[in-house]
Amino acid sequence: MYVILVYDVGEKRVGKMLRLCRKYLNWIQNSVFEGEITEVKLHELKIKAGDIMHEEEDSLIIFKSRNEKWLDKEIIGKERSSVETFL
Repeated sequence: MYVILVYDVGEKRVGKMLRLCRKYLNWIQNSVFEGEITEVKLHELKIKAGDIMHEEEDSLIIFKSRNEKWLDKEIIGKERSSVETFL
């Protein structure tokens, strides 16, 4: 499945959440990640994110799609991190 993940966590937890999400998805902008991920890996990511988060203060939003081709992505301005693969 293809996901877009967005988080908003307290300043003290940002670094931990960033490192965690980079293990599973491609970083595209501050606190925003995207990429292909299996159900099992997504479940694992959510459990680990829950360990970092303070649910009364922080949030994690995950948009899911069966395939990236069902999403239109338009970038206006500087692209923070390209997810294209160079050979």
